[in-house]
Amino acid sequence: MKAIRVHQHGGAEVLRYEDVPVPSPGPGEALVKIEAAGVNFIDIYFRQGLYKSALPIILGQEAAGMVEAVGAGVSDVKAGDRVAYAGTLGAYAQYAAAPAARLVKLPGGIDARSAAAAMLQGMTAHYLATATFPLGPGHTALVHAAAGGVGLLLIQMAKMRGARVFGTVSTEEKARLAREAGADEAILYTSQDFQAETMRLTGGKGVDVVYDSVAKTTWEKSLHSLRPRGMLVLYGNASGAAPAIDPLLLSQRGSLFLTRPKLGDYTATREELLQRAGDVLGWVASGKLKLRIEHVYPLEQAAEAQQALEGRRTTGKVLLIP
Repeated sequence: MKAIRVHQHGGAEVLRYEDVPVPSPGPGEALVKIEAAGVNFIDIYFRQGLYKSALPIILGQEAAGMVEAVGAGVSDVKAGDRVAYAGTLGAYAQYAAAPAARLVKLPGGIDARSAAAAMLQGMTAHYLATATFPLGPGHTALVHAAAGGVGLLLIQMAKMRGARVFGTVSTEEKARLAREAGADEAILYTSQDFQAETMRLTGGKGVDVVYDSVAKTTWEKSLHSLRPRGMLVLYGNASGAAPAIDPLLLSQRGSLFLTRPKLGDYTATREELLQRAGDVLGWVASGKLKLRIEHVYPLEQAAEAQQALEGRRTTGKVLLIP
């Protein structure tokens, strides 16, 4: 089969389109024929070496397709089931052996591309809005990268829960997309100081929560955009990792909260995985949650796909098709 492998850390040029053996499902695993794979910043972090894994590795943590075979002891899925998953390496390939307990059966009315577009980013938006800082009526949230894959979904979920939402974007076109997703205000960080604008929009009070996937270039102003006892949620590193933060700064700014969550800890049990995925896929199937899939590449163009994502040239979801 064909797969994208990394033999050394570096830029997009280290991605190799290679022939590798089709994996055999071991005990507790299922062999999935991949129909669509999601491209996410976490893939770039593994490629760069920010997140560690033994080399060589097949990149990709999100996919949807058909179960072709199962290993010993598997009862959650069977051959012929349409499934999707997130959080397991190996999705940039024609086949993957994935833990059966991490596979989610697809509901009727949702295709593989939609499922691959919804799993990782959709469940991320879900835990951010419902668990890390459970939004509700009266809350105000600032969402960075508001026209990105997570951003557009997070805005929609925040509005479902009755929150007021501001989104930061780089262009007028992205501002339009954020507003269409439900953002009450779109802040163009290329021409506006997002901290000053956030404080203006809140009458100097600050927001309840900042969802920040950018980190290095935004974390400090994000922190200063919060109300006393507000929460900064750093859930990504698009501009690089945030530096070490002195805990006294949180006290000085008003007893603030800081967290660095990850999806795996919010889908740690199968019950929680199925609950989050069930909500997200159900909302997509019913039309309550709108996906934006504008950037679809063949598997062999994984480097171009990652470069587009890194270069902020994408909106919504980026997919690879084996």
